[in-house]
Amino acid sequence: MADVTDVAFRAMFAKYGQPDVLWTEFVSADGLCSVGKKNLLHMLLFTKKEKPIVAQIFGAKPNNIREASALIAKMGFDGIDINMGCPDKSVIKQGAGSALIKTPKLAREIIRAALEGIKSAGKDIPVSVKTRIGFNKVELEDWISELIQEDISAITIHARTKKEMSDVPADWSQVKKVVDLVKKSGKEILVIGNGDVKSVADGKNKSLETKCDGIMVGRGAFGNPWFFNNEKKEISLEEKLKALVEHIKLFEKYLKKDKSFAVMKKHFKSYVSGFDGAKELRVKLMETNSYLEAKKVISTYLSK
Repeated sequence: MADVTDVAFRAMFAKYGQPDVLWTEFVSADGLCSVGKKNLLHMLLFTKKEKPIVAQIFGAKPNNIREASALIAKMGFDGIDINMGCPDKSVIKQGAGSALIKTPKLAREIIRAALEGIKSAGKDIPVSVKTRIGFNKVELEDWISELIQEDISAITIHARTKKEMSDVPADWSQVKKVVDLVKKSGKEILVIGNGDVKSVADGKNKSLETKCDGIMVGRGAFGNPWFFNNEKKEISLEEKLKALVEHIKLFEKYLKKDKSFAVMKKHFKSYVSGFDGAKELRVKLMETNSYLEAKKVISTYLSK
């Protein structure tokens, strides 16, 4: 969730509906080991209220994974997650993300490198993997059987292949197969299902059906900081728009120096949709370039 699940986004969820654990947007291990490292550190910024929080990294060079993991461990994260499922072409070109499904030997080396990096930092935090059910086709047994031979604490399985992107419904029957593979191995590895979770209730049902240990939610929670708040049943339009204002304020507070305001605009459609006048309001918001400008537009709309 690059440029989406940043510190401002997560802080909103920590305040309005604290999930059990939060993940950062994924960060390039190569970048964290380069001269431009300082330009990426904002991606690892987090607040105390977000804990427990896991840093997600990607890369295909074990040495850089080792170094990045040591850095992250020292920063106070509660875990490191290695992305082995991203379908982005630029990530695949590096041999990272879902490309690692095709190179299981390297994937296992990368896991060991992360663990070595954590140990070298004098820390003891878990390493997990987020992946998919295959590259061009479902290849669960061969792929997952390789991963679970390593000392990982959890596998988050996005129930689609790389080829399917997000263009088809997630196949949660495949999550059940991962659960069975882990159980058969005798290893104590948590299995977390991911894909098309529409609500907490929906996620719990999917968890019960597949016997997985938890659910990860991405797109389904966009624009809804109350997603994980079971007590909040109804959210008024005014509450939602005021939450957007708060989100924008947090974005400027934490990220103004490092990210363009255009990045914040990715969230506008998630918050501003499904009501009369939503399109017109979004158009006006897209013309803004700061918290104060956006706040004025929303205040004017709410005062009508």
